[in-house]
Amino acid sequence: MTFTNDKAIYIQMADRLCDEILAGKYKDDDRIPSVREYAVMLEVNANTAVKAYDELSRANIIYNKRGLGYFVTPGAKERILDERRREFMDNKLPELFRQMKLLGIKKVEICNLLDHFDV
Repeated sequence: MTFTNDKAIYIQMADRLCDEILAGKYKDDDRIPSVREYAVMLEVNANTAVKAYDELSRANIIYNKRGLGYFVTPGAKERILDERRREFMDNKLPELFRQMKLLGIKKVEICNLLDHFDV
């Protein structure tokens, strides 16, 4: 995984695990890689992976079964979708609309692009 400088690495790791849940790689109550396995897989320090897992646990996306590892919390996919939709609608779209206005991009141009990409 290539990390960017715009977010902390542990947040990017948590986002990646959420992406994998959204993509269906992990379903409700599926076991996810251990902290160590995930750290090795992404070539990061285990403490960074611990922070990512702690973040996801606090968000009720994953839970720990002592001695067995971490698992996907039932309903996690829906929670992730809700949060990401809210984030998109509240933060990304207003900036997109502001840029469209500054650049003189018309709604019809966007609609044509949406049709082209079959969104």
